[in-house]
Amino acid sequence: MLEALETIRTEALDGNPWLGEAPARAAREALAAAAEAPPATRFRLLVDLAEQELRLGDEAAALQRFGQAHDLVTGPSGSAAELGSEATEVLFRIAVAWLRYGESNNCAGMHNAQACILPIRGEGIHLEREGSEQAARFLREYLAAVPPNSVQQVKARWLLNLAHMTLGDHPAAVEAKHRLPLAAFGSTADFPRFANVAPELGVDSFNLSGGAVVDDFDGDLDLDIFTTTFDPAGSPRLFLNEGRGEFTDASAAAGLDGLYGGLNVVHGDVDDDGDVDLFVLRGAWFGPHGRHPNSLLLNDSADGGEAGPPVFRDVTFLSGLGEAHYPTQAAAWADFDNDGDLDIFVGNEHGPAVDAPSQLFRNEGPAEDGVVRFRDVAAESGMALRAFVKAAVWGDYDNDRFPDLYVSVLGGANRLYRNRGDGSFEDVAHRLRVTGPRQSFPAWFWDFDNDGNLDLFVSSYTGDRGGLGFVAASYQGYPGPWEQARLYRGDGEGGFEDVAARSGLTRLQLPMGSNFGDLDHDGYLDFYLGTGYPDYEAVMPNVLYRNLAGRRFVDVSLAAGFGHLQKGHAVAFADLDGDGDLDVFEQMGGAYPGDRFGDALFRNPGFGNRWLALRLVGTGSNRSAIGARVRVDLVDPDGDRRSVHRRVNGGGSFGGNPLRQTIGLERPAVIERVTVYWPATDLSQTFAAVQPDRLYRLVEGHDELSPVSPRP
Repeated sequence: MLEALETIRTEALDGNPWLGEAPARAAREALAAAAEAPPATRFRLLVDLAEQELRLGDEAAALQRFGQAHDLVTGPSGSAAELGSEATEVLFRIAVAWLRYGESNNCAGMHNAQACILPIRGEGIHLEREGSEQAARFLREYLAAVPPNSVQQVKARWLLNLAHMTLGDHPAAVEAKHRLPLAAFGSTADFPRFANVAPELGVDSFNLSGGAVVDDFDGDLDLDIFTTTFDPAGSPRLFLNEGRGEFTDASAAAGLDGLYGGLNVVHGDVDDDGDVDLFVLRGAWFGPHGRHPNSLLLNDSADGGEAGPPVFRDVTFLSGLGEAHYPTQAAAWADFDNDGDLDIFVGNEHGPAVDAPSQLFRNEGPAEDGVVRFRDVAAESGMALRAFVKAAVWGDYDNDRFPDLYVSVLGGANRLYRNRGDGSFEDVAHRLRVTGPRQSFPAWFWDFDNDGNLDLFVSSYTGDRGGLGFVAASYQGYPGPWEQARLYRGDGEGGFEDVAARSGLTRLQLPMGSNFGDLDHDGYLDFYLGTGYPDYEAVMPNVLYRNLAGRRFVDVSLAAGFGHLQKGHAVAFADLDGDGDLDVFEQMGGAYPGDRFGDALFRNPGFGNRWLALRLVGTGSNRSAIGARVRVDLVDPDGDRRSVHRRVNGGGSFGGNPLRQTIGLERPAVIERVTVYWPATDLSQTFAAVQPDRLYRLVEGHDELSPVSPRP
């Protein structure tokens, strides 16, 4: 594996359009060869080279080339008439380059906890002002040249207001005709503010987009952080939680050096030895350049899950998971055949340039060498899928004990594979009307309204069909041609109804990473969207939605401090400080070498509500308890009874929550009972006399519920 990844790092990516140097070299050579070419030709070559320099992170060189192109248009022998709209659009691209220059010199170069988070204030205001000042200048020129109320004007006005926010003179410095209030960038709904503590804890890795999982990798009950990066020269990072408000970078000691790349990662106890293993996904968005091997990393921290420093061993080729390589970032663990071990679906990116069938690997158990073996059964199971897959999530939506699979497809109909229980699947998405949106990305199963039935969230991702202009228009209430996200409410019997509009989910957000958890411990699941797309123009807030008793959602990003303007990727909700409430870790950064950023960790200030944490351990079921159902029955002080429902999984499709379940209870008088149902064994266990504000260990088939005590 190390040899394969080293080859990719050194040889295979030079021509890659996201990361490689070859496109910029070709642009330089083309410009040098066109010294005597007509002005319009040189203009286009200069703009192309400027964009390539900007992609690589050399903003100064990009601005120099953009300036030369601008001079060709505005000078005595200008060719504006010949170039038409190109002469106007270069004004916007120059403004974007200056914005990125300002971000690099302030948000990234002088990174702090408030950098690039709306509302921009305090240390978030730019000290190096040239970038935003010049961006505002060119945005005003552009606004004067484009039609009123056009998409071009909407997105330029959006960026002009953001530029002045970074300068600390918004809204007064923006002309009335272009001025947008802060409320145009998100709801003004009230919510306690979460502080970004990643810089002070040293977990703000500065990198490109990637994956993240938060779980207990060393068995000491404290939750640790694992991240990957899109960068094929970047190794994963493991931050071990020391339980004293400190994290230790254990990446090298854990054997992660040289395991380069990975846009996503999913976790579970693959070999049932009691510790958390990882599957790193590589090659996404690379097309024919993306035939990178994925990595199955077995955690050899200690036998039986006892506490010990984790050391990861790459067994991909031994396990059978490395026989064919396709570009991917989507995978999910589940015991689809209910035989007590974890299987995995890998959704690959099939397209015109690469034949990439998706894969369903059945866990065949350990061989003589002790390594688990997998066999691809996709074709025989009815999952011979060839599509550009961006998310894959398991959930037993019809409550028949067998997990079903939802697949999000970018640019096509989504799939819902119903598990027949005999090893075969049928696609019922069309019949159940859950194929949309056609441009989708993250998706997940959850129970947002606490009725015990699984619901389904599917994002809309129209970043290449309007991008920032559509997002800005959506925030300002314009009607548009974009698709809305779907919130499919499940009835538990196999039916769904789209309730997104009446639940308040009508805005276009363009999420990439995302996840869910109960931040205010009211018993209802909230969710956070990490937003963006590769272009530097994609300056838009990441979005936190609060769940209002399962009836509707409200954007609380601005008040809560979650409105990060940098590109957000993998998201995990986890109690990282052991105080009972959920904090939020977000892996940040874009796809271009010049779009790196520091990760964020938003610390929960607390809401005063009660909670219950359960660490489930399967015996007849998979040891991770993935797929198990939890019901907590409560009695409130007024005598009313209610229930909170959870299903064990890692949360969303891009970022992994701990498999330990932390359940918000609001403020009950008593926990009446806790019931856990194990679908694989059809076993139900009920426990009384359970106390709130504690972590319990619950073993399948054991009558005792054991309290354990992580260090706060």
